Amino acid sequence: MILKFLRLLKIFTVIVKYGLDEIAISGLDVPRTARVINTVFFWRSFTSPRAIRLRLALEELGPIFVKFGQVLSTRPDLMPPDIVAELSLLQDRVPPFDSDLAVAQITRSLGASPDMLFASFDRTPIASASIAQVHFATLKDGREVAVKVLRPGMKSTIDEDVALMQMAAGVIEKVWADSRRLKPREVVAEFDKYLHDELDLMREAANASQLRRNFANSDLLLVPEMYWDYCSSSVIVMERMNGIPISQTDRLVAAGVDLKKLSSDGVEIFFTQVFRDGFFHADMHPGNILVSIDPATFGRYIALDFGIVGTLNDFDKDYLSQNFLAFFRRDYKRVAEAHIESGWAPRDTRVDELEAAVRATCEPIFDRPLKDISFGQVLLRLFQTSRRFNVEVQPQLVLLQKTMLNIEGLGRQLDPDLDLWKTAKPYLERWMAEQVGWRGMAERLKAEAPRFAQIFPQLPRLMHQVLHKRAYSDFDLGDLVASMLVETRRATRLLVFVACATGIIAVLVAGMFASGHLHWTP
Repeated sequence: MILKFLRLLKIFTVIVKYGLDEIAISGLDVPRTARVINTVFFWRSFTSPRAIRLRLALEELGPIFVKFGQVLSTRPDLMPPDIVAELSLLQDRVPPFDSDLAVAQITRSLGASPDMLFASFDRTPIASASIAQVHFATLKDGREVAVKVLRPGMKSTIDEDVALMQMAAGVIEKVWADSRRLKPREVVAEFDKYLHDELDLMREAANASQLRRNFANSDLLLVPEMYWDYCSSSVIVMERMNGIPISQTDRLVAAGVDLKKLSSDGVEIFFTQVFRDGFFHADMHPGNILVSIDPATFGRYIALDFGIVGTLNDFDKDYLSQNFLAFFRRDYKRVAEAHIESGWAPRDTRVDELEAAVRATCEPIFDRPLKDISFGQVLLRLFQTSRRFNVEVQPQLVLLQKTMLNIEGLGRQLDPDLDLWKTAKPYLERWMAEQVGWRGMAERLKAEAPRFAQIFPQLPRLMHQVLHKRAYSDFDLGDLVASMLVETRRATRLLVFVACATGIIAVLVAGMFASGHLHWTP
């Protein structure tokens, strides 16, 4: 109880120091309360903008609040633009914890000390963040690895701070006029889930394994291998990756890396993850990306830190691809129709009005290099348009929006003249052709073939069971005849469908033989 009181006192002190209460005053329903607050703290005078003061306050409150600020920076649908822009600058600048604690964590989690597990273990961490820190080590067979260790006591710390945030969110909902739109309790609940997911390092290891498998045959992206014999929920051991941080462009140029190619490769990696796999690295800031300079993998991206990934289902991918292509083709009417058809915009929305609003947002950015536009500003204007037309912002796309902002930042660093639209358009058109063309149809038939193989032999028996049940459930001859006629028609339609499907498969197989994809060996 005493510790909780001291923590509350610390939070209150920081709020007063940076004038966070002043930020909320404008939203208070009762002007008298605002006057009282101004009277009590009459001695304060602030020259820094509110967004900067909020960022500094979160940094002073510690790692959990820094993480909270990072989550808020991904919600431009909820937060004002100036605050979103400033909170996006938050980084995990957290001092490392004692190496003895890291050794104890490894020993407790893996059942042996680092001296027994590894041929060598560097007690000095190479990187430190709010959730974990990383040490370099060498396995007994000589393989170099990176050991990621969860900060001790994180769960209790998170639970205590999140409980305080939930209490504050409840107060905000009562006194802040705009709280219904900002949904503070829902934001805190989302943050709680997000943090507890990150506390399980086995989840991160599984994410890395999936991404590595997705890009196993790619010459664009490298993902470290996870050594599962040394992994637990609080410690994971992975292949050590060597490369130059992508933010150090001078070193990349000196090493002979083509920055223009690197920037276009980054766009292709992003769209491949999103549209081919529906599984993407959602924390692609420069600190998590290296560039390989090894001769065998020269110029490839190296991805690190897989605690945050995004997933999209087939509906999301189809919706996004249609919208992207409509944007690229400046078909704003199709964009508006897609929003209404998907149910994201109300059914009574006028297509022409939504079309005009989207056109006003997107038209100015076309045919301009990346250095002259800000996708962050475009997204913010789209969110403003969404609120005007009551468009629901889909939760599964929030991480995608955040990742697009990361891509923008990388593009600006590597090639300010990169035209993201022109770079992405051919890839999206190729992907759409594969989905709706003959190749996509063949792939889907191939995926469904095992189910067809099980269902087709059962059709005669299933039809007999249905007819038998109908015949003996009622002895009325007229009903029996009518029932048999209905079942006959159903069976006929089914047989027609089977015949059509068989014909399509035959055509596809014949086409493959003709194109040389299949060969007959007698």
